[in-house]
Amino acid sequence: MLNSLYSGVSGMKGSQTKLDVIGNNIANVNTVGFKKGRVVFQDIINRNIGGAVAPTNVSGGVNPMQVGLGTRIASIDTVHTPGSPMSTYVGTDLAIDGEAFFVVSPENGGPNYLTKAGNFTRDANGYIVNSNGFFVMGVVQDEDGNPVTKAIKIVEDETINQDGTGASGTDSDEKHMKFTSYSIDPNGYIIVVREDGKSGKLAMNDEGKYYMNDSDDKLNENISIGTAVVANPGGLTKVGNTMFAVTGNSGEADLNRIEDNKGGTVISGVLEMSNVDLTEEFTEMIIAQRGFQANARTITTSDSILEEIVNLKR
Repeated sequence: MLNSLYSGVSGMKGSQTKLDVIGNNIANVNTVGFKKGRVVFQDIINRNIGGAVAPTNVSGGVNPMQVGLGTRIASIDTVHTPGSPMSTYVGTDLAIDGEAFFVVSPENGGPNYLTKAGNFTRDANGYIVNSNGFFVMGVVQDEDGNPVTKAIKIVEDETINQDGTGASGTDSDEKHMKFTSYSIDPNGYIIVVREDGKSGKLAMNDEGKYYMNDSDDKLNENISIGTAVVANPGGLTKVGNTMFAVTGNSGEADLNRIEDNKGGTVISGVLEMSNVDLTEEFTEMIIAQRGFQANARTITTSDSILEEIVNLKR
């Protein structure tokens, strides 16, 4: 008789966890780049009342008899289906049409986090950052073609002075030629326009200086928005602020230009919204609520029967 009590308790705990996940999904229905969660149940061990008997020449077989002992949470999955795109017409609002993630870091050269939230801005120093002030990482390539991550800074051409001469980088009174505007193309390259009217791709030379590359030379120095692709996105762990961290089960992140890691394309002026479907969530909420109520009724029914047993001897 006590088995039904414990089974009911396990069902109530499972339904409560499911309601917790649904509540978090609904709370983040308007969160940019949010990926919803789902709960999957599985049964616990079974108590064997009778074993299976194989058929013989003179008798048929007998199936096993088992009584289940409740349920438990098998997994709480993060569902990485794409969210709905929302047009903002803001140049630094970015979305990825594909499996890649943006890469952000709390410090230039620090740990990297992955995110689908592309609501970026440019700070007072000219760096592209997210809403938490994390640097949006860009990618350049070394001479061997290996990706190197750098923060993206859009201020001025540090190799050209305002008079058009080359900058030595030693005179503190030098005034470099500023960038007057910029945009981001589908491959994540930053197209900048200099104050002399010339345009090209933002690049970084081997001295770490930002400049405008308007030729087909040194293409490896062109900076593109850094993106990462992992083998198992469901293995990523949420670290808050709509960011993910790589784990042993997600696989190593292939951090590179989006055209090199085949992660999709970058769309400027668009944000990827949450992939939460309210119709689905409210339907699942009803199922979880009724499941909780049914398990609670199992407990009260078992309690009534136990009360009858206790009252047999009066």
